[in-house]
Amino acid sequence: MKEITITTSFVEYENLNELDASSQKMMQLAILARKKAYAPYSKFTVGCAILLDNGKVVEGSNQENAAYPSGLCAERVAIFYAGANYPDAKILKLFISASPVDRDLEQPIPPCGSCRQSIAEYEIKQDQDIEIYFMGGKGKIYKSNSLKNILPFMFDKKYL
Repeated sequence: MKEITITTSFVEYENLNELDASSQKMMQLAILARKKAYAPYSKFTVGCAILLDNGKVVEGSNQENAAYPSGLCAERVAIFYAGANYPDAKILKLFISASPVDRDLEQPIPPCGSCRQSIAEYEIKQDQDIEIYFMGGKGKIYKSNSLKNILPFMFDKKYL
C-alpha cells in the first residue's frame, strides 16, 4: 500500500476589483445571470457566463423544477447552449456566481459534481484547459486554470 497525495492550486482574488477589466465584466455578467435564476424550491441562485474563442459570450442561470432532478444548473445551461449553438468554438473561461436569495454568501462556491463532469467533457473534447472563476454573492473569487484542479480524478472516454 502507498499513499497518493494530490495537490491543486488556485488564485484567490479579494474581490471583483482585483480582476482584470475583461474578467470583471464577465463576472458581472455571471452575477446578472444569477438574478435571472428560477429557484423557487432551493432559493439558491447560480449564474454563469462563458467566454468562447470566437468572442461570443454565453450566459446561463439555474432552472429548477418541482420534479427533481429535472432542473438544470447554470453552468450546464450555458455549456450546453454554447455546444448546441457554437459547436466548433472552444470555451476559454467560465465565470460562476452563486448565493441564496436571502443573503450574499462571501465564500467562493465551486461547480457541483454534475457540472464538474460536464465541464470536464468539454475540456477533454476541445483538448484545451478552461479557466474557471467562481465566487459567492460577493467577496473573494477563486480561479482555477483547469477543471483538473477541481476534479483531479476525471472520468472520461478513455474508461469506456
